[in-house]
Amino acid sequence: MRKIPGTMISQHPDHGNKPYWQKNAFIKTGDEIKECFLSFSELGTSEYKWDWEGKYVDESVIEKLLSEHHEYFKKNLLGKEKFLTFRLPNPKVETEFRLGRAFMGILGAAGLAKKIGLHSPPLFEVILPMTESAEEMIAIQEAFKEIASLKHALYDFGEESLKHIEIIPLFEQVSTIISSHKILEKYLQLHKKIFNFKPLYIRPYLARSDPALNSGLVPTVLAIKIGLSHYLDFEKKYNIKLYPIIGSASLPFRGGLTPNTVEQFCHEYRGIKTVLIQSAFRYDYEKKSVITAIKKLEKILPSGKADSISKKEEEKLEKIISVFEKYYRSSVETIAELVNNVSGYLPKRRERVLHIGLFGYSRGVGKVRLPRAIGFTGALYSLGIPPEIIGTGRGIKYAIENNQIKLLEKYYLNIKDDLKKAGRFVQKDELIKLAHGGSQVWKDILNDIVEIEKYLGEKFIPKTAAEREHFVLVKKLHEKIDSGKNYQIYLNKLAVLRKSLG
Repeated sequence: MRKIPGTMISQHPDHGNKPYWQKNAFIKTGDEIKECFLSFSELGTSEYKWDWEGKYVDESVIEKLLSEHHEYFKKNLLGKEKFLTFRLPNPKVETEFRLGRAFMGILGAAGLAKKIGLHSPPLFEVILPMTESAEEMIAIQEAFKEIASLKHALYDFGEESLKHIEIIPLFEQVSTIISSHKILEKYLQLHKKIFNFKPLYIRPYLARSDPALNSGLVPTVLAIKIGLSHYLDFEKKYNIKLYPIIGSASLPFRGGLTPNTVEQFCHEYRGIKTVLIQSAFRYDYEKKSVITAIKKLEKILPSGKADSISKKEEEKLEKIISVFEKYYRSSVETIAELVNNVSGYLPKRRERVLHIGLFGYSRGVGKVRLPRAIGFTGALYSLGIPPEIIGTGRGIKYAIENNQIKLLEKYYLNIKDDLKKAGRFVQKDELIKLAHGGSQVWKDILNDIVEIEKYLGEKFIPKTAAEREHFVLVKKLHEKIDSGKNYQIYLNKLAVLRKSLG
């Protein structure tokens, strides 16, 4: 059985500070080869996600890694000890030619590794974002098989070591996560019928940021717990191992994984076998603590087992999800214009193609378009309105009044701690001003705060020096907005203070 990595480095551009290995916070596409190598050799991670989705990408990654660091990869074989995993563009929303180029890179890498006497294939698994059906997964595998069979006098992609590509389905919506086991069931059936064998294992990938963006904090956590419970039954029923991945980030809204919260995070998400290590985790904390945390994750994650949720409890949790989601979405739709305006001024950290038109897509809630999760979270934190609180207070009030709060706490173990952390970045003075302006949405969000404070038994106030400075700068940012002046100068500083862009 192959080694299952405990940590997967991602290129998500959510860091506030500059990387320890360069002088600027902005990471050019050409520097990602170096970042990849240092993630393996210095930080000690097992896997690096090479992202083709919505961004520019260095297509010669394998040639550069193996030629520039040949001795390292002779001892730490790619595809056996260390893993490079392409996140493909999804043909539903991005142009197909990028997919073909990714396939060519994977096949070329297999031939190159074999030619120079290294383990082949070095790449054999890909992530399919926004997976919503088994048919999408199979279509990618069939396309790869067809390209792998191409033969010509000038090239030969018929690499014996790589005829079939493994698919990591990335589930990005609350409803899809809850029902993802059904997609996997259909996938198994189709896989056996079309390829005449059953996969040895599957690595279902549960997004953490995009479902929170679309449905809110509490619905996302509960959906993941339900999904993990279904996976326990799936393994028993089909006698196949699942190794779930989670898309964790630093701020509570996007997962709450930092070098300081490893044990807490692993306890919350028991059953997850691989966690994403995004840029803020790596570059907004001391390098020594990052290395220690990665070692700890690699050690703890393999032994974690998910909680089994009864059918009766699942039905109650789904009702809780729908209530929290309703409150969250109604507020977010109303404030979307302000969020979009602020997110547009956040400092850029990597070279991304525009998520519109020819090259990509945007995200949305209801009838409005929103920035990606990092920009959304960063904008709201910069406004002193952490998205963790939106709809959550009203949802908690419902849970208490309907005797569901104990069930909620049973499956969202860190709910109080996550809300306390986010609450220290609330700028209540500015929110009160907004509420006095007459718009109902700000009154609703202020009410969320009142209900959460009542639930926690404490007020939202900054506690550390960095949090107090963040509080003051948010006030200054609002003053600039109110006077129609440029407030961009504060956004980078705020990101550094909270140790994450978004």
